[in-house]
Amino acid sequence: MAVFLRDSLVTRQLLRLVLLHTVWEMGSAQVRYSVPEESKHGTFVGRLAQDLGLEVVELVSRMFRMVSSGRRDYFEVNLQSGVLFVNSRLDREELCGQSPLCAIDLEVIVDKPLRIFHVEVEIQDINDNAPVFSVNEDNFIIAESRPPDSRFPLEGAYDADIGTNSLLTYKLSPSEHFTLDVQRKNDQSQSLVLVLKKALDREEIPEHRLLLTASDGGKPELTGSVQLVITVMDANDNAPVFDKSVYEVSLYENAPNGTLVMKLNATDLDEGINKDVFYSFNNRMSTKIKDIFSLDINTGEIRVKGNMDFESQNTYEIQVEAVDKGHSPLVGHSKVLVEVLDVNDNIPELAVTFLSLQVPEDAPPGTVVALISVSDRDSGRNGKVTCSIPPDLPFRLVSTFKNYHSLVLAEAVDRERVSEYKIVVTARDEGAPSLSASSSILVAISDVNDNAPAFPQPVYTVFVKENNPPGAHLLTVSASDPDLENALTVYSVVERSVGEQPLSSYISVHSESGHIYALQPLDYEELQVLQFQVSARDAGLPSLCGNVTVQLFVLDANDNAPAVSPAGSVRGSPGPELVPLSAGAGHVVGKIRAVDADSGYNAWLRYEVQEPGAAGPFRVGVYSGEISTRRALEEADGPSQRLVILVKDHGEPSLSATATVSLSLVESPQAVKWDSRPRGGSEGPLVDMNVSLMIAICSVSGLFVLVIVVYVGLRCHPGPEVMCGPGKATVVCASEVGSWSYSQRQSRNLCVGEGTAKNDLMVFSPNFPNSAENGEHEKLQEAQVSLIMRRLIGYLWSLVIL
Repeated sequence: MAVFLRDSLVTRQLLRLVLLHTVWEMGSAQVRYSVPEESKHGTFVGRLAQDLGLEVVELVSRMFRMVSSGRRDYFEVNLQSGVLFVNSRLDREELCGQSPLCAIDLEVIVDKPLRIFHVEVEIQDINDNAPVFSVNEDNFIIAESRPPDSRFPLEGAYDADIGTNSLLTYKLSPSEHFTLDVQRKNDQSQSLVLVLKKALDREEIPEHRLLLTASDGGKPELTGSVQLVITVMDANDNAPVFDKSVYEVSLYENAPNGTLVMKLNATDLDEGINKDVFYSFNNRMSTKIKDIFSLDINTGEIRVKGNMDFESQNTYEIQVEAVDKGHSPLVGHSKVLVEVLDVNDNIPELAVTFLSLQVPEDAPPGTVVALISVSDRDSGRNGKVTCSIPPDLPFRLVSTFKNYHSLVLAEAVDRERVSEYKIVVTARDEGAPSLSASSSILVAISDVNDNAPAFPQPVYTVFVKENNPPGAHLLTVSASDPDLENALTVYSVVERSVGEQPLSSYISVHSESGHIYALQPLDYEELQVLQFQVSARDAGLPSLCGNVTVQLFVLDANDNAPAVSPAGSVRGSPGPELVPLSAGAGHVVGKIRAVDADSGYNAWLRYEVQEPGAAGPFRVGVYSGEISTRRALEEADGPSQRLVILVKDHGEPSLSATATVSLSLVESPQAVKWDSRPRGGSEGPLVDMNVSLMIAICSVSGLFVLVIVVYVGLRCHPGPEVMCGPGKATVVCASEVGSWSYSQRQSRNLCVGEGTAKNDLMVFSPNFPNSAENGEHEKLQEAQVSLIMRRLIGYLWSLVIL
C-alpha cells in the first residue's frame, strides 16, 4: 500500500491538501510500496497513477515513462490501468544481501507539464532460504580425560534471509554425554558450543555420532543439519587456552600484503611436549577468508595476503585454534573479528538514460533530454557525489531525488546554427582527496517532418507466370524521402478485396526493403490481372505517406491436361458405336470431345491413335477428333474394333489424356439409325459438336453472345471477317486451325453488336470440304442452323426452368 512521506502527524485531509499543493509547486513527489520477494510476473504492486494523482487516460498523451536505478526492469506500469506490477523475478538476497532495508528506487516522468515523481518499492523478505552448514559432517577428536563441562565451539549455520526468517534455533540429537549451549550476544551473533556433560570412556564408546539441526524463524520454518562425529582418544588432559576468547581488530581496506593484523597467544598448563603449541585456522573456515589472511603456525601472527574490499565485505570472523604437540593433542579455540574501514578508493559511477536520442529544434525549454544517476560504492563522505555540466550551454541539470538528476533544455535551440551538442557530465565525491568521473552525452537536434516519401514512377508493371511458388519475389518498389532523420520508410499494401478474398492473401510487401512477394500460386484461369497500391510511410510524427500503383499480369502456363468428355455413342446411347460394313472411305464414325482449361498454344489439342498399327481401317482427325474410315470396310476387319485415342495439347511440356472407343461392325445398314454420309454433309456429329460448343461458351460469354457466336460459326468459311467499331476481329474456323480457336496472332476481341466486344471467346465450326455444289452446301448449312437454333431454344428454356 502506498504511503506518502510526511514530516508531522496532522489531520489526514489537511495533510493530503498540503502534499498536493507541494507536488504542484515542486513538480516532484514520492510514493512508497512494498512487495514480497519472489513475486510472480504480473503481481499487483499498487495503483501508481491513482496514488500520484494522475489521470489514467492521460498517461500516453503525457508521455508517461518510468526509469529504475541501474538495475533490470523489475517493474512495469500498465498504461491502460495505471497499475504498477512485477515484471521480473525479485530475489532480495541477490539485490541487497543482508542489508536490513532493501528497496528499489523508481523515477516517474510525465510531460505537459513536466513532473517528476519518485517511487520507492521495498522488497520484503520471505523465508525462501533454509539454514546451511559449511560442511555436512564435522569431525572432533576429544580425549577421554577431558572433564565434564568441557566446551567445544561449533560453527553455526548460515541463513541468507533477514529478520525473523534468519533467527536460528539449534537442536542436538539426544545424548547422555553431550549437550548444546547456545549464547546469543546480539541479534546478529551467537555462540554455539558443544558441552561435555558426562565423562567419556573410549573403551566403552570409541565414537559418538550426533545430529545438529538448525531451524529458522520463518513460517513455515526451514531446517538444515550437520553430522557431528566425535572420536574419543587418549591424550594429555590440558588443552591450550588463548588469553582472549574473542579478539577484535580494525584495518583499512586495501591494506598491502604482509600487513600485520594481530599476534595470537595461547598457553598450555601441561609440561614437556604437551606444552608446545602451534596455531592454525579452523578447518571449517571458508576458503575466502583463508585467501585473504595468513597465519604463522609457530608465532601466531595473522597477516594480510589478499585484497580486503570494504564494499564487498566490511567484517571478517576468523576461527583460530591452538593445538598442543602431545600424543593425543588438545585444541584451544578463539575467534578474531576484523573490522574493515572504508577509504575513498572508488570513483563515482554515472548512468545515463536517454529519454530521446534527438531533440526537435522546436522543443520548448524544460524538455527532459536524459536522466542521470550517480553512485559511489564508498560510504560516508566518500560516497557523497555532486554532479555538474559546463556553463554556456542551452542545458541545465535539475536534481530530482538523492543521486538522480535530469538534463533539461534551458533555452531554445536552433538546428541550423548548431546541429548537435556534446555535453560532458562530471560527478565528484567529497572524499579526501576527491575522485571524479565524467561521461559525454551527444545531443542531436532534429529537423521536423515535412516531406512525404515519393516513388520514382507512378506505375510499376510486372509479368508473372502462373503457378509461381509461394513466397516468390515479384518485384521491388523503392521510395525516397528528402528529410534528414525521418526518411526511414515502411512499406505496406493498401488492402482491398480481390473477388471474395482480401488482397493480403495474394501478395505481401516487406516493410523495410519494399520486396513484393506472392503468398500463393497465381492461377491464370482464375486471375489474369491484379492491380493494387503500395504505400510508403516515413518515420515522422505525424508520419507522411506516398502511394504507387502496381499492375501484375499473370501469364498462362501449361498446367491443365486435356479433359475428355465421358464416352458415349454417336447414337446417343451407351455402348459401342455401330458401323455398317457397307461404309466407304471417309465415313464419319464418331467424334472425341475434349477441352483444355489453359489458353493459347497450351489449349490447342491434337488427336492421334495411340497405337497406329491397331487402328485397322479407322483414323482420327488430327485437330477435329473425328473418327472416320480410311478405306472401305471388309469382313476381314472383324466384328469389332477397339481404339485408344491420345489427346495432347501444344504446351511445353505437352500434357495428354486418352479415350477408348469401341466400334462394332454390322452388316445391316438399318441397324445404324444415323446418317452415314461422308463428313462433309454429316448433321449428327456437327449438331452434337455445336451444342457442346454452345454450352461451353454459354458459361463464359452469356446466352445472347452464345447465339450470335454459334450463328457466325455455322456461317463461317475460310477467311471471313466480322467488322465492329473502328477495328475488326477475325473469327477463326476449324478448317483453318483445327480445334484451337484462339491464336496469339489474332485479335483478343470478338465484337458483338454496335461497339460491344467480348474477350477470350472460343469459336468452333466443323470442317467443310471444298465442293462445286455450293448451292446444295449452303442449303445444308441453313438446315443445320435451323436445327441448332431449335435445340438452343430448348436448352435455354431448360435453363430458365432450372
